[in-house]
Amino acid sequence: MKALYKSAFFLIILLLPLVTQAQKQKSKAQLEKEKKENLNRIKEANRILQQTKVQKEASIGQLNAIQEKITVQKGVISTISREIQLLESGMKETEGIVGELQADLESLKAEYATMVYAASKTANSYNKLMFVFAADSFNQMVRRLRYLQQYSEARKKQVEQINKVQAALTGQLRTLESQRETKRGLLNKQVVENKNLLSLRSQQDTMIQKLSKQEEQLKKEVAQRQQAVRKLDNLIADIVKEEIARAARAAREEGRATSGSSSKITLTPEAALISSSFAGNRGRLAWPVERGFISQKFGRHNHPVLKGVVIENRGIDIQTSQGEPARAIFEGKVLTVASVPGMNNIVMVQHGEYFVVYAKLRTVNVKEGQDVKPKDVIGTVYTDANGTTELQFQLWKNNTNLNPESWIRPK
Repeated sequence: MKALYKSAFFLIILLLPLVTQAQKQKSKAQLEKEKKENLNRIKEANRILQQTKVQKEASIGQLNAIQEKITVQKGVISTISREIQLLESGMKETEGIVGELQADLESLKAEYATMVYAASKTANSYNKLMFVFAADSFNQMVRRLRYLQQYSEARKKQVEQINKVQAALTGQLRTLESQRETKRGLLNKQVVENKNLLSLRSQQDTMIQKLSKQEEQLKKEVAQRQQAVRKLDNLIADIVKEEIARAARAAREEGRATSGSSSKITLTPEAALISSSFAGNRGRLAWPVERGFISQKFGRHNHPVLKGVVIENRGIDIQTSQGEPARAIFEGKVLTVASVPGMNNIVMVQHGEYFVVYAKLRTVNVKEGQDVKPKDVIGTVYTDANGTTELQFQLWKNNTNLNPESWIRPK
């Protein structure tokens, strides 16, 4: 019975790591994916930063790139911390297994010592024969003979069990040492990455100090942007209003019901399908550029340098590399191609009751009325005099402004 218990216990000890292995492998794979993504984002930010440095010693574009590197660097450190936590969890589990195996090994050795001592009393063949033939009956003699055979087999199995447990223990000790070595490496890496973060923050402070000396120029740029935003807002409002009216007229002419609202577009059955599909892909829509980062988020924000100055963003700004193509995020139809001072060329694409605006384009590759598919090139992103290449990207549902960041897939 004891042997059966020991075998079962040994099996449990060996299988225990497999219980959580799949989950840990998944966690490890996710961390590896994050590490690769962070590395790519750092490369992108470095490339964009170098391009902006060519034109000017200090610019908001450079500050944006440094801030992106800081954000990614925090992600790198967070990933390392989670790697360490995952490793420590594995080490704790391994240490538990080692402890159980050591206890089991000691128990097996103690039992074996007892068996050896007992066997020593009948060590020679004469004593064994005397034990067998001293039986009171033939049946008892057979039972004693079987007992000696079983006892001998039990000793052999005990030795095998000891060897198995010893081998398992050796393997677990090697695993534990490997885990400890990996942890030491991660801790050293964490120290290095924290130093890199401090260096980036120092660069950020230096850049802000340089930009603070350009206060008048920055205020002028803010005023110009606000003026350009107002013009773009008016253009979008006019286009949406006109499209709502046009769609209502078309519906009446075709005998279809209208939306009954001056702020909601009347959709054809085909357009309704596109609109529904667009909405169903929220959070999974393609990025409007292949490379880059969000340099300014949606909504109201304090200016990164000018104190007391608040910027309102109707969309998101995506800073990218020079010559980067702007791409359609979903199937739709080009509604408008226009030019707005301060926003350069703009393209508005309709996806049912949703409208996507691509502004700050240097060139345009589409024309009004053209159907587009996801990742079709809309145009190329404009690079300003400071060397900053930035796309202004907006999303509207009828005449309601939405946050595009929550609609495109996380990067």
